[in-house]
Parts: sequence; structure tokens; C-alpha cells
Amino acid sequence: MTVRSRFAPSPTGSLHIGNVRSGLFAWLFARHHGGAFILRIDDTDRERSTEQSLQEILTDLQWLGMDWDEGPPDRKYFQTSRVERHREAALQLLRERKAYPCYCSAEELEAKRKAAEREHRRPMYDRTCRGKEFPADLELPDKSKGRNYTIRFAMPTEGETAVDDLVKGRMVFNNSDLDDLIIIRSDGSPVYNLASVLDDADFQITHIVRGDDHVPNTPRQIQMFLALGFAPPAFAHMPQVLGPDGSPLSKRHGATSVVAYRESGYFPEAMLNYLARLGWSHGDQEIFCKDELIEYFGFAACGKSAGVFNAEKLLWLNFHYLKQHTAAELAQQVKPFIAKRGWPIPGDDAWLEGAVATLRERAKTLNELAEFASFYLRDDIEPEAKAVAKFLKPDISEPLKTLADELSNVNGDFSEAAIQAVFEHVLASFSLKLGQLAQPVRVALTGGTVSPGIYEVIAVLGKQRTVARLHAAVDRIRGASAHA
Repeated sequence: MTVRSRFAPSPTGSLHIGNVRSGLFAWLFARHHGGAFILRIDDTDRERSTEQSLQEILTDLQWLGMDWDEGPPDRKYFQTSRVERHREAALQLLRERKAYPCYCSAEELEAKRKAAEREHRRPMYDRTCRGKEFPADLELPDKSKGRNYTIRFAMPTEGETAVDDLVKGRMVFNNSDLDDLIIIRSDGSPVYNLASVLDDADFQITHIVRGDDHVPNTPRQIQMFLALGFAPPAFAHMPQVLGPDGSPLSKRHGATSVVAYRESGYFPEAMLNYLARLGWSHGDQEIFCKDELIEYFGFAACGKSAGVFNAEKLLWLNFHYLKQHTAAELAQQVKPFIAKRGWPIPGDDAWLEGAVATLRERAKTLNELAEFASFYLRDDIEPEAKAVAKFLKPDISEPLKTLADELSNVNGDFSEAAIQAVFEHVLASFSLKLGQLAQPVRVALTGGTVSPGIYEVIAVLGKQRTVARLHAAVDRIRGASAHA
């Protein structure tokens, strides 16, 4: 059997971490078995589905490297393109008496639901309309033609439906507990459960990977597969992804969408690695390349308990992958994050590479890398007030001026070694220790008290910009003293 797995996101918003985790496991399973991965777009919610969300989802999947063998841009993989096929299947079930019209109004159904709650019964449809006769040529609902009813699937009322889940093991459901679900709304549109079953059958999906919040749907969908004459696929239901407080992962826990991490400068390999380990393991190994994930993946190693999303662990992984990139690669990757801030993109790639090389051990994301590089990229830096008060004092004015003058006189290579020699001469001239001069220089050049090594910073900034900032610091000190 050729494995055919699928991922079926709805373009009603951003791709959620928990949702894409299921898609990743479906992708890994297909790739592990040399099968096909199908991307289907479940866009039946026409009011909330948008082109923007669709494009964002496709971009996220491409960014993660989750390539698909079948799917967009082919329109046949959009559920809204298959509505007539779904309606034909519903009509087939109706003709075979495996479905029936339901004439109960919304008000009647709400009253039944409230009564069930009062009597502490499960609020399932009581099958009022199931035994009623209806003509063999009954058409699907169409309010404009006076056909104001829904179509319900006639679930078996006896026996059991068993699911041999690849993650949770065997689950058995009493058919008498399964509701007669609506499969066609009163406006004639198919509902998700019918559309999803038919699409999975038509696209010959062999394995469905999804969150365990879908478990209640599974026995119902299995019965629909059987009623339509199809063999049900295998199911793998993944436990939910929880926040640190044990509740389902949501916005109150911070960023929960793939796009948020992509736009924050995380690396796709870090996100892929982290999501794969969120509910799956291979011994004690924590870091995997994509080929290793494909080679090792299997549902037997998936946990049955919920995975807890740890943003710090993801950040640690991202820092690991950032350090795996060369300075030249990072220089190119950070450019969009510089541009996003409205700062000019340096035209000299070699210079930007040098700047990045001094920051790569400090930044954990590309976003941070761009932010940390601000003093390299901008000349309109405003030193922190506390740093100015602590380090830019009158007694350091003359050493800063001397340092600026001596640096301006350096001929030839403006290297870290040459810069260090000038520093040592100024330190000796004023009987200062390195920290007594380096911190005021750091504030003058970067605006803050934390930066890469001061010789590195000066070498990257270059002679002209360094001297100009030192002179500006001296003027600031003298101006403050004059107004004191």
C-alpha cells in the first residue's frame, strides 16, 4: 500500500502551532514511507475564509519545508470546488435510506437541547424525524423552492464502532451514543464531516493525522465511509498542545502561530525540530536535521499525553541553529529585518558580515540580530540616560578626546590590533584601567553598556564614524558641565 497522508487547514486565520504539528507528523509519515503528502484546503467556512489567510498558510508551509505532492494551486483540492460532489454523495445516501430529511426547526432543536441538559442527558438529537416516510425522489434542501429542511446521516443504532488508533490504541464506541449528524444544511450546503469524509475517500487518503479533539468525530466519520462504500483510512490522533499552565495553547500564552515566529526571525529548521519533539521522541536526542526526522519518525514513538509548549526551549533551539549559519548567511538573512525597521540596508555585504560576526553569539533570533546591530546601522543613536550619567562624566572627557585624536591618526589597516595599541597608549597616558575607558567608549559608540568587544565594535564602525561619535560624546560632557 502506498501511504497517502494529508493536511487540511482552514484559511480562516493564521496556522496554529498545534494544527501544524499534526500536519508535520502527517508529512513525516508520508516521507518516511516514500508516500505522498496531500495538502487540502478546507474552505467551507466561506464567511471567514480569506485569500490572505490562504497565502499565509502556504507561505508558512513552504518556509517550514513541508512540500506537498498534490494540492494548491490546483483548485480541485479546495473543498468549495467539490460542493456538487458532496451534494451528490448526500443524495446517494438519501436514496439508499442511509440519510433522511429533518424538519425540526432551530427553535425545536434548542428546546430539545435545553431539556436534555435539565434531565442530565447527553444533548444529542432524539431522531424525531428518522422514522418518518419521505418520497424516493426527495431532493436536497433549497429554501427558494420551498424545500426547508436539513439532511441527517442515519447512524447505526446497534453495535459498536472500533478505532485502532495509531497513537491512542484501540477505542470502542457504542453506536447508540452516536448522533445522527446533519450532513446538508437547510440552505443546501454540505457540512464539514461529510465533505471531509468524501474528500479523503476520493483522494485515496490512507492515513489521517489530527488532534485528539477530533476523536468524537471519528466513529461518525468511519460510519459515513462505510455507508458510502469506502474503506476507512487509518487514524492517528495526537494529544493536544498545552500552554505552561496546562490549558490549551492560546494567545494568552504568547505567540501561537507559525507566522508570528517566522516574522520574529526564527529559523524554519528550529521550528520543525521543536514541533517534531512536541509529542515524539527518539531516545534522548534533542536536535534533528530534517533527514533524521524523516528517517526516525513513527507513531509508535509518539506520546499519549499532551505536549507542553515551552517558548524558552524553542528559543534555545533557535539559538543553536543561528550559530550553525555562517556570518555571510546571517548577513543576507537579517536584511529583511533591518528593512522592516526602516533602516538603510548596507550596500557592502562584507561590512555587514563583519558586523553580524560580532553579534552572533548574543542574538537568539534574526529579529534580535537586527535590533542588536542598530548602533552599527544608524548614526542617530541616543545614549541611555542612566549610562550617560554613570559613565560620561567630566573626568573622562580628556581621555575620550585623546583616544579620538589618536585613532584618527592611525594610518593603513584600521585593525583590532592597531585599535588595541592606541587604547593601551591612552590608558598608560592617563593611568587608567581598561574598564575605566572602555565603558565610556562603549556608551559613546553604542548608546548602551552592553556590546561586543570594544575593539571589535570600533573596527566594524570604522575610523570616521568612531571618531565622530567620540567627539560627540566629548561635546555632550562639556555641554552638560557648562550648564551645571
